[in-house]
Amino acid sequence: MPDNDTSLQAQNPISDAQNAIDHAYNAISQAMSHPTSQTIEQARNSLSKAEHAVEQAHGDPNTEALDRLEEALSSEHEDLDQLS
Repeated sequence: MPDNDTSLQAQNPISDAQNAIDHAYNAISQAMSHPTSQTIEQARNSLSKAEHAVEQAHGDPNTEALDRLEEALSSEHEDLDQLS
């Protein structure tokens, strides 16, 4: 039997971007609950990674998923802006 390292869910740019947005959501929620310079910086870094992941997903033909990612990213931007 071959020794294949595969996951049960294949990763693709759309799912990578969704995961990055989920991480940004968690980091921003943490910063909103406990607004310290460290949590806010972590939220900014996480949101930056999510932006990059969404940019990488723009070649995907699933435009509906891309639209939802853009909306989620915009929402996270708005939440982070409330901390500034």
